[in-house]
Amino acid sequence: MTRLRRIKAAVALASASAALVVLPGHASAASPQVQQPSAAQTAAAAAACATGYVCFWTGTNYTGSKCTWLNGDPDWYSGDIKCTWAANGSLARSVYNAGTSSSKTGVAYYSGANYANRVGCTPQGRGGNFTQARALRSHQWISTACG
Repeated sequence: MTRLRRIKAAVALASASAALVVLPGHASAASPQVQQPSAAQTAAAAAACATGYVCFWTGTNYTGSKCTWLNGDPDWYSGDIKCTWAANGSLARSVYNAGTSSSKTGVAYYSGANYANRVGCTPQGRGGNFTQARALRSHQWISTACG
């Protein structure tokens, strides 16, 4: 899909979606919510996060340093793909899930290595800003609902 078509699709999706990202099925009530950026910002994230990947940024509205993965990662600090900003103590402030698998529904993320302490989940084709910056260390694609 061309970049322009991806942007148009993301704008249409963002416009059609009134709410965003449910958090999390297994976390405490104190877990942060994810807030919807503007349609233009979401379109930019869709263009910046390759199809099939999940992307996390250090800044709100999909800005700052970015780490991306095609697959799950049990340890962002020492896995196949190292997220240096997370390992250096920077927090995640936004996420976009560009996943397209028909067998997966979302990506769950955790504050601990090896999928310990689930703190959130983002369905495919969605993203947003964390209302509270998150120290994340692992994530995995899931086939159950995020909610």
